[in-house]
Amino acid sequence: MTEPLLAVRDLTRRYGSTTVVDALSFSIAAGECLGVIGPNGAGKTTTIRMCLGLTEPDGGEIRALGLRMPRDALAIKAQLGVVSQFDSLDPDFSCAENLLVYGRYFGMPEPRIRERIPQLLEFAALTHKGDARPGELSGGMRRRLSLARALVNDPRLLMLDEPTTGLDPQARHLMWERLQVLLQQGKSILLTTHFMDEAERLCDRLLVLDHGHKIAEGRPRDLIAEHLEPDVVEAYGNGALSLAGSPLRQLAGRTEVSGETVFFYTQDAAPLLEALGREHPRLRTLHRPANLEDLFLKLTGRQIREDG
Repeated sequence: MTEPLLAVRDLTRRYGSTTVVDALSFSIAAGECLGVIGPNGAGKTTTIRMCLGLTEPDGGEIRALGLRMPRDALAIKAQLGVVSQFDSLDPDFSCAENLLVYGRYFGMPEPRIRERIPQLLEFAALTHKGDARPGELSGGMRRRLSLARALVNDPRLLMLDEPTTGLDPQARHLMWERLQVLLQQGKSILLTTHFMDEAERLCDRLLVLDHGHKIAEGRPRDLIAEHLEPDVVEAYGNGALSLAGSPLRQLAGRTEVSGETVFFYTQDAAPLLEALGREHPRLRTLHRPANLEDLFLKLTGRQIREDG
């Protein structure tokens, strides 16, 4: 059996009396994208920081690329690509210069870096922006430049911490396209995200965290099938909230309320839709298959969490 590119076992991190990551174990195979999802404060960023050697674990083991973190941190980082939540591009350098300077950090020969710069700018759809500074770029362009910079050393494993946060839909889709190209090239990706459509689109497997614990792991569609009814009917409009306590609940396996919407989770939506149309014709309804957002909310709850 091929050794995983990244293997984490019983990883633990505490801050004072609070356990932020609690005996967490997972692995990533070559060419695989593992998504880590969870509410704010679930331990996602702390997990990545420990895998990068930026935060010392209180317990557990991290093996990456056949080496051990933090003992072999420098050798591991030489084969990693990292895109953090926030841009760390140098505002005083052009796009091309940002790539050149970053490549020097890895001890790469300058001719080799300069050879890669046009390829990386083309990959990031920034060929026409090589001489521009980051401050002249849109948010989507800066994120693509950050991704290109993370690729300067041709890493085998990428760690991406919410790489599309703050981007508009068009910029997100272009970023997704670039990440899919990398996966097709055989790169491995550890991805944290708050976007469930991003997780379903990119990830081979998902790790669901809450309060530092792993509460679910598996392929997106398998997790949905395991934890949810297949059909969802959303009812909203004037009077919709009264449905939560009505006899219509008997036609669904589970009912939830969020804001002004009632969610009916059911094995067969037809009887419920017929009853809603007959008894509440003025209500608006949406019938759809269960998705990752439903899974996320069932496993972690609908209450809003503050950062931290």
